[in-house]
Parts: sequence; structure tokens; C-alpha cells
Amino acid sequence: MPYKKLEEYNIQVTDDVKNRYKSIIEELGEDTSRDGLLKTPERAAKAMLFLTQGYHQDPVEVLKSAMFKESYNEMVIVKDIELYSLCEHHMLPFFGKAHIAYIPNGNIVGLSKLPRVVDIFARRLQVQERLTEDVLDCINDTLKPQGVAVVIEAYHMCMMMRGVQKQNSVTTTSGFRGQFEKIETRNEFLKLIGK
Repeated sequence: MPYKKLEEYNIQVTDDVKNRYKSIIEELGEDTSRDGLLKTPERAAKAMLFLTQGYHQDPVEVLKSAMFKESYNEMVIVKDIELYSLCEHHMLPFFGKAHIAYIPNGNIVGLSKLPRVVDIFARRLQVQERLTEDVLDCINDTLKPQGVAVVIEAYHMCMMMRGVQKQNSVTTTSGFRGQFEKIETRNEFLKLIGK
């Protein structure tokens, strides 16, 4: 998704949000009047609002804006979709990639809309399990395809930077609807994404 300013989403950084970040920084023992931290409360507020802009976007409308009648009825896959999100438990990043497949049932969707749906749900406070279900259900309920599959692989900074501090652990979640509940269709999808 191309970069947009917060104002383009009607999101404003308020003094209240900036002051809350300033208070947190001061509680940590820092001097918010020192040169390097003067603008940090505002920057942190802008960053948080940018990273959670998905609350102000409608993934269903994104899909509906590029749905086309088409008789194609074989598997469509968009794989290796980069994603960046914030864990709702620690507000630390998790990042990785999503793989999405669907089998049309009279409608196809512009290919760029599938990564946009991932971005919208990822730009909210999340857990990977729910992110997988959010993307899956949105595509399934909006396109009404013969089937949908979503696999997400991600690295979680809450496990890497703190806690158990496991640097090479990858979390994989998956969800399947319709035709992808059949083992042969599911296996075809997993083979095509290299799993």
C-alpha cells in the first residue's frame, strides 16, 4: 500500500496523545526537554497512529471496489505478501508474510486488493491467529468463492526481544474454507506456496 499521510485517512495527532507519550518517556527516567527527545512524543504518536490506521479503513469496501464478473474457476494464489503488525499483548511488532488463495465462483478480484486486505487487518492491534481469521473471513464473506485459504508465517518481537528471546522461531497459522477443506485442494495450495 503506498504511503499516505495520516491526514489522508482523517487521523489527527492530538496533544492528548503526544502528552501521554511524553509522560511515559518521563516515567522511564528520561528528560523530554533534551535535544534528541524534544519531538519524540509527537513522532511516537504519529507512528502509533500510522501503525494502527487499519481501524479507519474498510477491507470489505476495498474488495468490492475491484470485483469483476468472470467465469474463471481455478485456484488464484497471491503469495509472499509482506505484513507488519503490532502484538496486542505487548504492542511490539510482528512481521512476516501471508499466502492467500481463492477459487472464484463467478467473481474475481483485482490482485492488489488481497494484499490491501492483509494490510488493513495487520494495521490494528492483533494476534496472528485472529489476523489469519480476519483475512480469511473477509475474503470468504465478500467474494463468496468456492473456497479460500490463508497461511501466515511471522516473527514476533515479543518472543525475540523479551520473554523467551528465541531469535529463529517462526509462527505459522492457517485457515481454510470451502474447497480448501478438502485435503487434495489444500495440498495443491500448500505445494504451490512451497510448504
